[in-house]
Amino acid sequence: MAKSNAGYLGVSEPISLSGPTEKDLIQTAEVEKFLADAGLYESQDQAVSREEVLGKLDQTVKAWIKKATRVSGYGEQFVQEANAKIFTFGSYRLGVHGPGADIDTLCVGPRHATRNDYFFRCLHDMLAEMPEVSELHPVPDAHVPVLGFKLCGVSIDLLYANLAHVVIPDDLDLSQDSILHNVDEQAVRSLNGCRVTDQILRLVPNIPSFRTTLRFMRYWGKRRGVYSNVIGFLGGINWAILVARICQLYPNASPSMLISRFFRVFSQWKWPNPVILCHIEEGPLGLPVWDPRRNFRDRGHQMPIITPAYPCMNSSYNVSSSTKYVMIQEFTRGFEICQAIDENRATWDDLFEPYPFFELYRNYLEIGITARNEDDLRNWKGWVESRLRQLVLKFERYTHEMLLAHPHPRDFSDGSRPLHSFYFMGLWRKQTAQPQEAEQFDIRGIVNEFKISVLAYVHRREGMDIEVSHVKRKDIPLFVFPGGVRPPRSSRTAGRNSRAVSRNDVTPDRQVGNPLETESWSDPQSAQDGSGGYQSTSLLPSNLSSRETQNVSNGHLNLHTETVEHAHPGRFLGSPSAPGDNAVVDVVTQPNSMPSTSSNGGPTNGLDICFNSSQKESEGIRVNNLVSSPPAPVDELVSYQAKPDNKHGPPHGSSLEGCSERILGQTCNLSSHGNNHLKRKAEDELEPLELACPPVRATPASTVQRKPLRLRLSTLPQPKQAE
Repeated sequence: MAKSNAGYLGVSEPISLSGPTEKDLIQTAEVEKFLADAGLYESQDQAVSREEVLGKLDQTVKAWIKKATRVSGYGEQFVQEANAKIFTFGSYRLGVHGPGADIDTLCVGPRHATRNDYFFRCLHDMLAEMPEVSELHPVPDAHVPVLGFKLCGVSIDLLYANLAHVVIPDDLDLSQDSILHNVDEQAVRSLNGCRVTDQILRLVPNIPSFRTTLRFMRYWGKRRGVYSNVIGFLGGINWAILVARICQLYPNASPSMLISRFFRVFSQWKWPNPVILCHIEEGPLGLPVWDPRRNFRDRGHQMPIITPAYPCMNSSYNVSSSTKYVMIQEFTRGFEICQAIDENRATWDDLFEPYPFFELYRNYLEIGITARNEDDLRNWKGWVESRLRQLVLKFERYTHEMLLAHPHPRDFSDGSRPLHSFYFMGLWRKQTAQPQEAEQFDIRGIVNEFKISVLAYVHRREGMDIEVSHVKRKDIPLFVFPGGVRPPRSSRTAGRNSRAVSRNDVTPDRQVGNPLETESWSDPQSAQDGSGGYQSTSLLPSNLSSRETQNVSNGHLNLHTETVEHAHPGRFLGSPSAPGDNAVVDVVTQPNSMPSTSSNGGPTNGLDICFNSSQKESEGIRVNNLVSSPPAPVDELVSYQAKPDNKHGPPHGSSLEGCSERILGQTCNLSSHGNNHLKRKAEDELEPLELACPPVRATPASTVQRKPLRLRLSTLPQPKQAE
């Protein structure tokens, strides 16, 4: 895609055109060495082997399409002209794949070679007869139908799209919107993988820097447990779009600079403002695109990350309130460590410490599944894993987002029990700004409803079972720990007093908006016009003066006051409001919307319990001598939105989003924390308009001592059977 008329890529001007300093270049060399030492680059022999595998796959599909054409009754001349092409996408096409990674591929065929009759039957049978092919696994009923297998030991995920073409030309260009004409929805989704990948590469100013940064962020996401699209975190395409947006905002930055700015931007991004790389266009074919003004379902998306190819879609629709909150915490932690690295008080190793999932919560759900053989277990795992997100959403829905669930992104196996697999979720109570008495949540009905939906699997076979049980932290099975050894309590709590990582009250609402010169949708209700419809709210014009910006901002800043305690409560140590061992009053409640706790879903395996309110407990992450001051807000990322017509008074939450008083107050007090050089560096790289965010006097923090919220579990007596 060509640059905009203003000479930049993306939907807004770059934040900074500054290039790397000598120190930035040194840090970039450290990043590249770190990635190499971590084994994230494949060898030359492995790269050649992959190319050979792709060549063999291309020959196979060309032979298949000729056979399919002959079976369809076409003449021999037409059979010889029949053609199919292989395209790559995903991490391999982006150039960020590592050793052992699978190759995402797309096969494009002519209109007579249908998906069900020829791709999943004829081609499947051909691959099954090849000795080089193993672990052949078709999934025709998936949202994006896929044929998975290993070819010469290399994992392949093969999608298929049959176009309206009679013959597929060798120079087929997938970037043209016309190829979507007269194809079904599954083909559109399959084609979009390649189209999105190619468009991302066109929209980044520096591809080598983009690739290094993306490789770094993918590895970080996996180490910190926030890399899994199916569970509700972010997948490969999501990370690619986020990194590409940072590259657009800082086009001349080195990878080390881009990494720091990635954490800085997205730790304060004001979701659900979308992350987009180019303007969303309706397109000539009338296909639905992401638009919360028109599409009701789009308004509920938590972290919209929009694909840049037509039809533009939200690639992160799986994200829930719980997983979004976890990711914001991790982005905040990453930015603080990057600040410490810049001040030579931390290393890149600190950023990649494994996430201490089994040390952060007092209560967990254990979801155990079993099957009779390996093939059944693999299919059963895929189905159950795809449904775990629904369990998280049920917790949020039936408890009005007061009980949150943190799913672990991977499964675990117990060596003593073959054909078993286990998933875990950490549970905690969301903290609000107002002190609350303890409140219990009966989750038996939620679990029963989840089990019923899972057991409704169309391809379920005998022996495919699932059990959900409650596990306290001290009873977590040993097979989840490295080496099967539970870390001693002393190692988990050592250094808490010396840990100086600043932990602001990170809430799902405390983020900074999208600097887009486009429409924003932060709250569908606040965007309603007088007629009950939805009106677009545009940002203030870029030529608005600093004085005018201040006048508007002072009148309509959205000052978020909701507080959610962070997962790392080191900031409470020594505080007068630090939680103590106060008594907790248990009030057993069950929301009206809670599903029935009847046992029609089978036994709940120890889940005859009630969850009472509790803060999320953390005892895990130790980063020595990191920054003790709160991270500076991203002034240049404050999203100003025009205030809609409110004849009947302002709606809930102002429509003109801005940074909070506390955030802005911290901006004015950076020098008191010994970070003058960071402030000067930030000011040097920002345009005057970006510094126009007016200083607002910070509101003093509340000194009311909050009652601690415990999560106490008690077994409810079973009702006696009727005589």
